[in-house]
Amino acid sequence: MLVPRDISETLLERLYHAYRNQLIAASLIDAAMGSVLDAAADAEKLEGRRLRIERKSSAIDQTILSPGTVSINVQGAFIVDEASSNPPTPSDDGAQHDTEIRLPNHLSVIGGSLAKLVYFSHEPSSTDLGGRLNFLKYETDQIHQCLEFIQRLQSEYHQQNGSRSGKMSIMATGGGAYKYYEEMKRVLGVEVLREDEMDCLIMGLDFFITEIPREVFTYNDSDPMHFEDARADIYPYLLVNIGSGVSMIKVSGQSKFERIGGTSLGGGTLWGLLSLLTGARTFDDMLRMAEAGDNGAVDMLVGDIYGADYGKIGLKSTTIASSFGKVFKMKRQGEHQAEDHGGLSREEREDDNDASTSQPVFKPEDISRSLLYAVSNNIGQIAYLQSEKHNLERIYFGGSFIRGHRQTIQTLSYAISFWSKGEKKAYFLRHEGYLGSVGAFLKRQPRNWGRRNSFEERPASRFNHQPRKD
Repeated sequence: MLVPRDISETLLERLYHAYRNQLIAASLIDAAMGSVLDAAADAEKLEGRRLRIERKSSAIDQTILSPGTVSINVQGAFIVDEASSNPPTPSDDGAQHDTEIRLPNHLSVIGGSLAKLVYFSHEPSSTDLGGRLNFLKYETDQIHQCLEFIQRLQSEYHQQNGSRSGKMSIMATGGGAYKYYEEMKRVLGVEVLREDEMDCLIMGLDFFITEIPREVFTYNDSDPMHFEDARADIYPYLLVNIGSGVSMIKVSGQSKFERIGGTSLGGGTLWGLLSLLTGARTFDDMLRMAEAGDNGAVDMLVGDIYGADYGKIGLKSTTIASSFGKVFKMKRQGEHQAEDHGGLSREEREDDNDASTSQPVFKPEDISRSLLYAVSNNIGQIAYLQSEKHNLERIYFGGSFIRGHRQTIQTLSYAISFWSKGEKKAYFLRHEGYLGSVGAFLKRQPRNWGRRNSFEERPASRFNHQPRKD
């Protein structure tokens, strides 16, 4: 059968276009399937990365919160019997055991918001003249429990050594060295030697930086815990000591330092405000709440203002534009909403079970996280400005405010990196809360005490005390 030419050409064109469309559709399906497979592979990679990060974060938290035992070489120290190397372990006395560096007749306490105790114990399985430093801390309203523990150490020491017992003395520094001076003398019946707080802080930090490996570390998202090697060329540097308040100290050499600044907004600020705003009773409770909080529910973020990052000036959408910036606005919205539902008074609104007429509820966890960020960011920015003003490259953070808390460490690290545009780092110590205590201890170290070739050792189970949870 003959088909007119124009009809055959039309039919061929249709067949061609149909075939072409099938090829295009097949290509699209292949591309879609490829995208699905790629997405699945990416999701699998992300999940694997998330699990690795979680495992690494858990290990990091364990390393920071349980920093381990610091073993040191000692020449000329009196060796106690092996049985006395296991100090009494208080279970209900309010102590928090952090790690271990004890000379039988040397103890040091630092006071303020916390009393920190450092003592030396002989290595039970070693024939060398060495030992380990032990660390405990008490809140100062439990100072009597701290003194009771020292009395137990005294009693054990005298029982084990009898007539060989040397004279015990207490080295004390910080505010508690003066506030509790008479009480320590009366209860312990020993000489209490008060040492200058700044001298002790610098001596303790120098000891950790120059002598103890795997002590100093930096933190960032890609390498959450990078240890710095112990080093001798440490000067000059900036020490940011965060306790109840904050002191910033320029250290230019051994025993050469000056306080160049600080701020009254420190750990005491966070503790005081959260005591008023939440039900937390201890500083550690507050840090645990902050861990579970979402500051975005309280803070005004860059994304709340611009709807996205403000890349032109380097601000991410998650950057805090105003700490607690959402609170006033949300409270006003709640009040207006209540007025629209009958103009109820505040007392009536509190009694009303209708959620639409209630005030917005801010979670204690969100408040804790927001305030932690506010205080930490403020300290970090001031520290950076002081380092720039005095041309100091290395910034060390110490003090009881940090408590090995990863969010605090991360915030301070981010602040230094952000303001310095990545040119400077924040340095932390695993025993950051005990700089003054160790410095006071070192002030009265035994003659010919060699600290070189010290090393870190994970504690045996009998030394691996966990912080007591109140």
